[in-house]
Amino acid sequence: MRPGNTCRVLLVTLLLAPTTLLAHTVNYALEKASVSHVVGFYLRLGIQHIIPYGIDHILFVISLCLLSTRIKTILWQATAFTVAHSVTLALSMKGVLVAPGAVVEPVIALSIMFVAIENMLLSELKPWRISIVFLFGLIHGMGFASALNEIGLPRGAFYTSILSFNAGVEIGQVVVITGVFMLVIIPFGKRGWYRKWVVYPASIAIATVAGYWVVMRAFF
Repeated sequence: MRPGNTCRVLLVTLLLAPTTLLAHTVNYALEKASVSHVVGFYLRLGIQHIIPYGIDHILFVISLCLLSTRIKTILWQATAFTVAHSVTLALSMKGVLVAPGAVVEPVIALSIMFVAIENMLLSELKPWRISIVFLFGLIHGMGFASALNEIGLPRGAFYTSILSFNAGVEIGQVVVITGVFMLVIIPFGKRGWYRKWVVYPASIAIATVAGYWVVMRAFF
């Protein structure tokens, strides 16, 4: 089965999984807070969901940086991922798209393993890679929504809270991409041994950790 078809099957399975439709919980503590306080709270929460607590999302973003040393290629993937998870984050918090964490979390881990393995099998970006990243971004957005729903959103500030949280997530992702680019790609990306001694070991390590998460999240 082609990678694109595999991802579509996973996404359809995820969206059709039986679940109870739930709207987002209410954060009563911020009901009467000022706009600036709400923005600051959810912006910080979004950043923290990536750095330092989102190790799975960090590994996914790092994996996106390993297939190519060209910043344009990395940004295309990051943009597809951003657009996708922004859509499902909002829709999930509205209760339009809801999937159980027991399904979402293993699939997030599987997406990390998939991209890491693909980094070892391919030497350049293929047309389907952007589509794959977009589809996995949809799933990651549901994961973001699950975490955000534990905190809740103040009534009357839904979009302010969502946009602030999403902006925080993006800041965290940009920090990760910048770190990989500055510390790994710029100094080593043009070396002849880059794939052998950087891409392969890093991808093997990421795939191994993600594979462990798949098993733990699916069966334990």
